[in-house]
Amino acid sequence: HFHLKQRDGRTALSLILLAQNRNGYGNLSELITLARTRSEKGSYLLTADDLARPAAEFAHLRGMPDCLAILLPAYPGHEAADVDRLHAQAAWMAAVFPDRAWMGLNLLHRAFDDAHRLTIEEVALQHGLPITALGHVLMHVRSRKPLQDTLSAIRIGKPVAQCGYSLAQNAEQHLRARLRLANIYAPEVLAETIRIAGLCTFSLEELRYEYPDEVVPPGHTPSSFLRSETYLGARRRFKEGIPAKVQAQIEYELELIAHMRYEQYFLTVYDIVRFARANNILCQGRGSAANSAVCYCLGITEVDPARAELLFERFISRERNEPPDIDVDFEHQRREEVIQYIYNKYGRDRAALAAVVISYRPKSALRDSGKALGIDLAIVEKVAKTHHWFDNKSDLINRLAECGLDPDSELAVQWATLAQQLLGFPRHLSQHPGGFVIARGKLSRLVPIENATMA
Repeated sequence: HFHLKQRDGRTALSLILLAQNRNGYGNLSELITLARTRSEKGSYLLTADDLARPAAEFAHLRGMPDCLAILLPAYPGHEAADVDRLHAQAAWMAAVFPDRAWMGLNLLHRAFDDAHRLTIEEVALQHGLPITALGHVLMHVRSRKPLQDTLSAIRIGKPVAQCGYSLAQNAEQHLRARLRLANIYAPEVLAETIRIAGLCTFSLEELRYEYPDEVVPPGHTPSSFLRSETYLGARRRFKEGIPAKVQAQIEYELELIAHMRYEQYFLTVYDIVRFARANNILCQGRGSAANSAVCYCLGITEVDPARAELLFERFISRERNEPPDIDVDFEHQRREEVIQYIYNKYGRDRAALAAVVISYRPKSALRDSGKALGIDLAIVEKVAKTHHWFDNKSDLINRLAECGLDPDSELAVQWATLAQQLLGFPRHLSQHPGGFVIARGKLSRLVPIENATMA
């Protein structure tokens, strides 16, 4: 769902873009990256020209190949000026997305639904755009409306009572039953939703990570180079000869690593650690990677396989079929040097710091829901600071009573209910302290990228 802006900052039109296949997903991910990286964290900027007449660098995104487009008309939109604007938007959609554009119809039991529907039918017919039903779903059941209002109030930064028309008028934006939809939309309008679904075959399971190639020098395969560097390190570690036990462990690990095709992952981590050690940057591998003789020989970890009984299967298992996880700590004061080395080696179009989703925990859930309900901030802070955890709503209500609130009051029950429902919800994106994603090709075609706060 995108709002395309005009030069003066006003919204030119709103539309939905749906990826049909892997290429469409890549185009969509790259478009999101373009919109996010030209704006401050948490916002985006996209214009109509980005889709119709993009810059040369993004010429392949013209008309968003392998994506379907649905125009979202303004509501109610039946005044003369609104109708003229909708005609212009429909003409633009038909030109930019030939045979891949629809007019969206969103009927949510509002006062002007009939006028809105008639306007859309007239404009869509004139421009040859099929009409598809929409739901603008914000919740799975209508009973979640109070929680939806609370989330909206948190986003807006005002108590629910002051949000006015920024809140949904009713609870229609839930997953409505097919029978109810059949009573609201014409059969041909509902049929278009099935057609659109049939045209979109993309699954996230199609995404395949590809390790970077730079770590393998000419004349080597990933397997041969990993073997060469492992034994070079083993001879350095065991100057009096590699013990038979260690050599057997190395061979076992190299065979499994090759079978799972993880060689380039090991070589990538090895390259970063080698850079750090060459520049006297303190670093140390930790976690389950310490069970690996290969990691020890490469200088990534320090657990001697000749003295310890390693459980390599804790690190890599043929049965689990999960990529390995090598955690390396770098000294805090020089961590930025390592980050810049990665950026310089792979380029900012192929490497990025990972984001993490910060979810609601008890304190933040109590604080944000309390503010949304308009509860006195002193009470909100007192309650939030003294409640590190609560098991359920009734437990929380009892604890609210300990802070001087009437446990039988509607406000206390509502606060406890909303705080309980918020637990585990995503709150915001944050930057991982050191997790990097490095891709063989353009990273933005694998996952959207946005600016960090410090950028």
